[in-house]
Amino acid sequence: MSFEPEITAFSCIYCGYTAIDTAGALHLSYPASVKIVRLPCTGKLDALYLLSSFEQGADGVLVVACPLGNCHHVRGNERARARVEHVQELLKSIGLESDRVKMVFVSGGQGATVAREANALVTRVRELGPSPLGAAGHPASIAAQASVAPGRQLRNHVASGHGSLA
Repeated sequence: MSFEPEITAFSCIYCGYTAIDTAGALHLSYPASVKIVRLPCTGKLDALYLLSSFEQGADGVLVVACPLGNCHHVRGNERARARVEHVQELLKSIGLESDRVKMVFVSGGQGATVAREANALVTRVRELGPSPLGAAGHPASIAAQASVAPGRQLRNHVASGHGSLA
């Protein structure tokens, strides 16, 4: 049985989701294991959302935002980018792969880009294997189950204000 990564994709309701919708309209495919979560703006995306995704069983996270300089909420995508980079650094600091989290900036007509980036993330995460932070979501092994604790510790670290970004 091959491993199929679970990917949580956060998208703004403007360019990001329009690009995702365009991918569908063009019959471009990406795995059904990519689950879309719509946000009013990626600026609403908090580091805790990203970490909670792993805790809830995601193996990777994709953030789909408006192009830089073209956010409908002025600088929301810039704030999201800072949070994504922060979470990537946190993952590295505990010995996990930072490329489990990816952010792309697209205009509404870039459905092909979204499909390509989603497929690329799924391929990369498949190479990396299941996330140890969300091992409870994968009935793999007792050793994997024991590794859930670091994910909660990381989430608590961010929640305590050590990892928050304005």
